[in-house]
Amino acid sequence: MKQSAFPPGWDSNRVAKILAHYETQTEDDALAEDEAVFEMDGQTMMEIPTVLVPEVRALLAKHKAA
Repeated sequence: MKQSAFPPGWDSNRVAKILAHYETQTEDDALAEDEAVFEMDGQTMMEIPTVLVPEVRALLAKHKAA
């Protein structure tokens, strides 16, 4: 069986912790978490056409690398 490759800084333990978090989260907690994202300073949420997602990801990667 082929082992999955994780992004840098990730491993199976981290993935398991994240899965456990979301699998045990109540609907109210999930909603509160989603709404909190819109209140974060220094972040902007926007809707973009799906076809542009690869280009936006590439721009974000360039920005992060700079």
